[in-house]
Amino acid sequence: MKLFLRTFILICLTCALTAIAFAQTGSISGTVFSDGKPLHSANMLLSETKTGTITDSLGNFLLTGIQPGIYTLKASQVGYTELVKKINLQPNQQQTIKLELVKKSAQMDEVVVTGTLKEVRRMESPVPVEVYSPAFFRKNPTPNIFEALQNVNGVRPQLNCNVCNTGDIHINGLEGPYTMVLIDGMPIVSSLATVYGLSGIPNSLVERIEIVKGPASSLYGSEAVGGLINIITKKPTNAPAIAVDVMATSWQEMNTDLGFKLNAGKKITALTGINYFKYGNIIDHNNDQFTDVTLQERLSVFQKWNFARRNNRQAGIAARYFNEYRWGGDVRYTKAFRGGDSLYGESIYTKRWELMGNYQLPVKEKLMASFSFNQHDQDSRYGTTSYIAKQQIAFAQLTWDKSLAKHDLLAGVALRYTFYDDNTSATTTRDTINQQNMADKIWLPGIFIQDEISLAASHKLLLGFRYDRNNVHGNIYTPRIAYKWSINNNNIIRINAGTGFRVVNLFTEDHAALTGARYVEVKSELKPEKSYNVNLNYIKKIQSSSAIYGFELTGWYTYFNNRIIADYDTDPNKIIYDNLNGFAESKGLSANIDIALTNGLKLLAGATFMNVATVENGKRAPQILTEKFSGTWAISYKIRKLFLGIDYTGNVYGPMRLPLLGQLDPRQAYSPTWSIQNIQFTFNRWKKMEWYGGVKNLLNWTPNKGNPFIIARSNDPFDKTVNYSADGKVLATPTNPFALTFDPSYVYAPNQGTRGFIGMRVTIK
Repeated sequence: MKLFLRTFILICLTCALTAIAFAQTGSISGTVFSDGKPLHSANMLLSETKTGTITDSLGNFLLTGIQPGIYTLKASQVGYTELVKKINLQPNQQQTIKLELVKKSAQMDEVVVTGTLKEVRRMESPVPVEVYSPAFFRKNPTPNIFEALQNVNGVRPQLNCNVCNTGDIHINGLEGPYTMVLIDGMPIVSSLATVYGLSGIPNSLVERIEIVKGPASSLYGSEAVGGLINIITKKPTNAPAIAVDVMATSWQEMNTDLGFKLNAGKKITALTGINYFKYGNIIDHNNDQFTDVTLQERLSVFQKWNFARRNNRQAGIAARYFNEYRWGGDVRYTKAFRGGDSLYGESIYTKRWELMGNYQLPVKEKLMASFSFNQHDQDSRYGTTSYIAKQQIAFAQLTWDKSLAKHDLLAGVALRYTFYDDNTSATTTRDTINQQNMADKIWLPGIFIQDEISLAASHKLLLGFRYDRNNVHGNIYTPRIAYKWSINNNNIIRINAGTGFRVVNLFTEDHAALTGARYVEVKSELKPEKSYNVNLNYIKKIQSSSAIYGFELTGWYTYFNNRIIADYDTDPNKIIYDNLNGFAESKGLSANIDIALTNGLKLLAGATFMNVATVENGKRAPQILTEKFSGTWAISYKIRKLFLGIDYTGNVYGPMRLPLLGQLDPRQAYSPTWSIQNIQFTFNRWKKMEWYGGVKNLLNWTPNKGNPFIIARSNDPFDKTVNYSADGKVLATPTNPFALTFDPSYVYAPNQGTRGFIGMRVTIK
């Protein structure tokens, strides 16, 4: 009996102690988000106990029966960066937490192709490539990619004419002709039409934009001297069924993007994108009787077909048609005054079509054939000056991709044909008596090879070489070398060195836009430019339980031979072009920071400091229209309870030297430090629809601030009352006290002040 009692008491005590222990256990519950939306099927694990679960369709999870103590909770999901959080669980505590997983793309782990012509992870590429997604550009919505690039560090859209608003893209201070623009890797955007090539591409079709800063001629040939911009469009199979984006501004600008896809059978998918933009509101806030912003109407239609093949071989074809009419000038101008000398206007008709495709050959080796063709027709009037031009570019390329042990080889042959003809002296013989039309016809065959060598697990070496044969300039050689050292997963160093070249392609739309005010003079037979570049790139990632940090630092130096310089200073009535009798250089330092906090706050910021100058006869001069420093930022925050996102974006530019018309010109010789800042609010209560709106140019900055005028002699655009001396110089008179002629080339910033905008996006997958 005593033994029974003892056993019974012992069992009761054990049960009581066990009950007390279980009574002290706690639980951990919460919700997992990504980009402000619940993330389902995320794995939740307590490392010390091996207890785990997954989140439900609303992103919720629950872990029960946990003893008090300190635990490590790990949240993970395929395609997202693992999040680790320390938890101190007290007795009987029911702890609730919220976790935010960040997509690996925010960790700079995107797939890129631009640096090496191969699909590789950005962190694995020996060539530094910057990648920007549509989400980045939606922080400050714009009607075209040209304007959208204003928020990319080290990249500046430069307007070249106050009246017609044509422009180009500067990378690290180098002008537009030094930047090659690609669409899906094809060089279909020529120097004649960089601004048009970046306009009218529906944002709904853009997958990402890749940017390489520095020469890339060893892979891409001419024009890739200062850098590359590669616009990667969506694959039809990955695109949403319908995507609509409509935006309007208080200046009465209207932009519409429409994208949709169709399945034409089991193996064919077609993606269509349509962009329509219209601005027809005449505004003259600076009271010079000229339009502040060019009036425009454009239509762009893009279609891309993807064909499913055996063994996942690639095959696709795409085409785009672009049509635009734009004009600027006297606010009283109509089409009836086009080309006349009664009312001044710059009127531009543009028609452009593009075709491109690729086909992987049905053989064991990975052989890819690709091609592109574009035709650009331009009919312009700059006052009484006529500029009518046609350009055609045909391109074909065959690449061979092969991996052998530690070697990753890529070799290829390419052929590029450029036809250019216009009604200017650029395409006529120099014989002034028997002038004949001489259209430019340039053949540029080339061959290239590169070898990416895995020296060790953390070390890669890339060697590349390209040979081109230009039918005018002869043989051109462009080698390059790149080295990547992965110190660990969070610290990477890259060193790149190479050469670039640019064949002479002087008379572009940008230069012709000024011929209504200045004459173009070429002093001698121009030689092709060559550049030599070296850059050092460092990337660091830091991850904590509450944030992910990314840092990038780049330093570069570029040396130019035969630099083609536009001289605005010698004669105010001319633009004089000649090869530099000396050398030019571009050097600088840029830094980027990317911070993503789990509380919904994100920060992207960058700064660039550079010195771009020419050295001739021992004299050093800063390059015109080039800032010494610039900065960009995008600060985003999401208030999840209100389904509200806030984006504050902006840029700042340092002083740059401006083109004056003489010593008496009263306009500022250097621009001030200036900034464009914007704010946007996005409401995404509904899954398939979101509304957005905000204010652009919060500071109401325009270049006329501090200047008596921007356009010289807008009251006499045909110089009818200008007096000249015997040697052709402008004389100062009571009606022209500053000895000026009409000139719209004094431009460095957009002449568009504060304006509101509102828009709507609908996405049906």
